[in-house]
Amino acid sequence: MQETEREIAWISAALKEFQKFPETVQRRILVALTNTAQGVTADIAKPMKGLGAGVFEVALKYKTDAYRTVYAVQIDEKIWVLHAFKKKSKKGIKTPKQETDLIKKRIKVLKGMLK
Repeated sequence: MQETEREIAWISAALKEFQKFPETVQRRILVALTNTAQGVTADIAKPMKGLGAGVFEVALKYKTDAYRTVYAVQIDEKIWVLHAFKKKSKKGIKTPKQETDLIKKRIKVLKGMLK
């Protein structure tokens, strides 16, 4: 475990969407993010394929819906929450292309801002 906890930073649009999630979902995802900030990968977090090293997705089913929160651990010292969304597609578990495209765009913009 790390001696110092890393800061969790949010892209404002991701926070706005996250705040629409049910409270139970928000609490569970915040626990996962806090674990990450303390150097422990949460059991509900997994690497997100196709977005580069250090990008993770917290996937949580709640009632009949699926909620996703995507964060990056290697952009700078902070843990950046890039995107939060309720998965609408009922076909398979794959993240929809429009969502992955948005995440890629946010990573690019964030890296540019932090230079």
